[in-house]
Amino acid sequence: MRIGNYEVHPVETGRFALDGGAMFGVVPRPLWEKTNPPDEKNRIALAARALLLQGGGRTVLVDTGNGGKFDEKLRSIYRIENTTADIVSSLARFGVTPEAVTDVILTHLHFDHAGGATAFQNGEVVPAFPRARYHVQAEHWRAAQVPTERDRASFFPDDFLPLQRAGVLEFSEGEGEVLPGISVRLVHGHTSALQCPLLSDGRTTLFCCADLVPTSSHVPLPWIMAYDLKPLVTLEEKRRLLAQAADEDWIMFFEHDPVLAAARLRRTEKGIVLGSPVLVA
Repeated sequence: MRIGNYEVHPVETGRFALDGGAMFGVVPRPLWEKTNPPDEKNRIALAARALLLQGGGRTVLVDTGNGGKFDEKLRSIYRIENTTADIVSSLARFGVTPEAVTDVILTHLHFDHAGGATAFQNGEVVPAFPRARYHVQAEHWRAAQVPTERDRASFFPDDFLPLQRAGVLEFSEGEGEVLPGISVRLVHGHTSALQCPLLSDGRTTLFCCADLVPTSSHVPLPWIMAYDLKPLVTLEEKRRLLAQAADEDWIMFFEHDPVLAAARLRRTEKGIVLGSPVLVA
C-alpha cells in the first residue's frame, strides 16, 4: 500500500501473551474469550507488530516490538516467541537492514513497543538501528524516568536509556508533524503522552492505534485495558478519535491483534464497530 510518499508494510517482530483479564479490564471473560481464547494461565496471544514506512529518502519504523533482551524468567512469564519472526529477519524480507533505518518513532516506552529499540552487542546494550534517530515525546520520556508503582513493570530502562547515552534521541513536545508527511496525535489514558502516528495523503489516512486500541477486539468503547493509568480518559479519547476515524474512513493499524493488522471502522445504530479488513502488506 502506498500513502503519499510512503510505502507501508506491517512488520511482525514476534508474539507474546498477557493476562486476558488485564487486557480487557471490566469486560467479563465470557465475552472476551469468544475472540481471544486464553491459555491455561489465562493469557491471550498477542502480536508485537511494528510499522514500516519507506519513501522520501527515509526508512521509518513505528515501534519495535519486544526485542530479544529477555531472560528466561521473563520469556516464560510473557510467553515471548520470536524464533519464527523477529524485527531484523522481518525487515530483511523488505530488503531493509538495521543500518538502513533512518528514523524510529516510539509511540511510548513500554517494553512491548520499545524493547527492540536496543540490542546486545559485544555484551553491551546499544541502539539496534545504529544510524537512526529515535523520536519520543518529551513528556512521556520524563514520566518513564519516574514510573509509579502501578506501571513500573512496563518500563525496562535498557530499552531506552542506551538511546540517551548514544545521543540518538529526538524529543517532540505535543502534537504535529514529526517527519515529512507523518504527524502524531497524543493520548494520555494508557500512559502519559502516548503518540499515535497518522499518515495521510488527503485520500487515504492510516492511524497507528498503539495501545489506545491494541487489538480489533478493543474497538467497542468500554473495552479498555486494566493496564491503562486513566481508563476514563481512554474512554473519552476513544470516543473522539474513533468517531473521526469512522467518519473519515481511516485505516486503523493494530499493533497487538494476533490476526488482523488493519481495518476500517463503520457507524451502526449500536455505535462504532469494526468494518472491513485492510490488506496493508
